[in-house]
Amino acid sequence: MSNELTEAGGKTRLYVAGDLGEGVAVTLDEGQTHYLLHVLRAETGNLVSLFNGRDGEWLAEITAAAKRGVTATCRRHTQAQRGTPDIWLAFAPVKKTPSDYLVQKAAELGVSVLQPVFTRRTIVGRINEERMAANAVEAAEQSGRLTVPEVRSGISFDKLLASWPQDRRLLFCDEGGDAKSMTQAARESRGGPSAILTGPEGGFDPQERAALRALPFVVPVTLGPRILRADTAALAALAIWQAVAGDFS
Repeated sequence: MSNELTEAGGKTRLYVAGDLGEGVAVTLDEGQTHYLLHVLRAETGNLVSLFNGRDGEWLAEITAAAKRGVTATCRRHTQAQRGTPDIWLAFAPVKKTPSDYLVQKAAELGVSVLQPVFTRRTIVGRINEERMAANAVEAAEQSGRLTVPEVRSGISFDKLLASWPQDRRLLFCDEGGDAKSMTQAARESRGGPSAILTGPEGGFDPQERAALRALPFVVPVTLGPRILRADTAALAALAIWQAVAGDFS
């Protein structure tokens, strides 16, 4: 077996909550212990990479491997901490496409906050926040990012607008056809605090569209001549913003 577990499914990266630093020993949780011992067949002396969203990435040696828990001790700092672009995604949960997929792909695209929104036409009545958070962590581990996106509790459309920080531009994906392009809106944001808002399968109702267009921090945007599915729109908008104003460029 490769010492760094690179031959057992790729470089192993794990997100941990505790502090990281030279010589710091970290006790991994039950799920991580199971994954290392029973999936990767890890043993004492193997190396894994750890990150916590604050202290960069550390190469750590497994110094204890038992069913009751695995301990990994930090040996070398391999990446300095860096942040992600300040882009949020507010989205209406979609029934036909599980939220798992959207959360995973949005995390891979570098989103910093995931905010579920219940609109008038949203079919999904509730979300599994714990599952969403787990998917965000897994995507962060696999994609190489050093932060994990924040997964927020679901909120109603009206409460979202009432509590919105007005210094953050809200790029509202509007199907009305008279909005500026997402590329232009992203360029104008110059990488400043921004968020993307996408609706449910049936789109926003007329009153919601009117309420959004009346707010000074809202910028209606279009994603082109075709009508996109809700999940496709969210990911396409994120990719465009990242390419123009984020870290894709």
